[in-house]
Amino acid sequence: MPQRKQLTNVQKGGIIALGQHYKPARIGRELSIPRKTVDSFLNRFQQRSSVENLPRSGRPRKTSSTGDRWLKRTVLTETKLPLQELKSICNIPVSIRTIQRRLREDDIRKWKAVKRALLSEKHARDRLRWAREHQHWTVEEWAKVIWSDESTIKKDNDTRTVWVWRHQNKEEKYLPKNIQGKQRDGGISQMIWGCFMGRQLGPIVFIDETINQDVYMALLEQNLLEYIGVLKEDGLEGFVFQQDNARPHAAKRTQRWLESKGRELGFTVMRWPANSPDLNPIENLWAWLKLELYQRYPDTKYLPGGATTVKVVLKKRLQEIWWEIGEDVLDRLIQSMPHRVEEVIKADDWYTSY
Repeated sequence: MPQRKQLTNVQKGGIIALGQHYKPARIGRELSIPRKTVDSFLNRFQQRSSVENLPRSGRPRKTSSTGDRWLKRTVLTETKLPLQELKSICNIPVSIRTIQRRLREDDIRKWKAVKRALLSEKHARDRLRWAREHQHWTVEEWAKVIWSDESTIKKDNDTRTVWVWRHQNKEEKYLPKNIQGKQRDGGISQMIWGCFMGRQLGPIVFIDETINQDVYMALLEQNLLEYIGVLKEDGLEGFVFQQDNARPHAAKRTQRWLESKGRELGFTVMRWPANSPDLNPIENLWAWLKLELYQRYPDTKYLPGGATTVKVVLKKRLQEIWWEIGEDVLDRLIQSMPHRVEEVIKADDWYTSY
């Protein structure tokens, strides 16, 4: 017969609390515990006036409580240690399987490392400053921001997985030591630029050349300014244009051009903290776009032909999916902005869940 599991302290407390009002059968149904187990525990509790289990006979543990604490402290400090190396460092004469069981007793196991843009101390301070400046913005104010960015759509979007030791909670999930920095890889890909404001979807632009100041300003001239013109025709005004700090964006000529156009058309440019894609909702829109692409067209990663041929197909599929993005998708992204700002402040300016 399989070994029976002991009742947890939470289950014991629940049985005692409900035992004052209900019979064992009702308590068992409420807590999903067999009636006989409930009845047996209540009888033992009345006899001993204690919820502690009596010592059990059986094989003694091969590790001491001190060794267990050392093991757990080690993996939570050096979260990327392989199991074999962990065993060697801790010098515990037990099997890998026993080490895994000891860690699972504290709900620690290997998890995929979350990928985020790497942050320096300066990046973190800038993010916190930005979050505090926008801490009291309403959803209506966020809906007046024109979110923009470039992204690369790969033919094959497979990525390598890194595992880390941690507890199953958000606090440890987004610690810097548990983050896997994003890396670029090769393969056929198509660069795109896009934007949106509130529920108003902007254009999707395909970029087939190296993007520099001149290319970027020409792109904005032909697409952003036209989009702003459409918004103004709809009676909207008071826009804030957002872009990240990529070199073509942050170049002095680009900045002067944007300031000039802003005075002419009535928009301002948001000061943006570096390495903060998690604060830009269009990043989530790119993720949605890529997911739709690979779900709707699972053959994308197997497209035959050279770069030119593959890009023609990618452009057609992306154009189709982009213009089918619904207002509900955009609305959810804008609704998330107050929470993104709050997470930066709570995380003491480091990583968030976005």
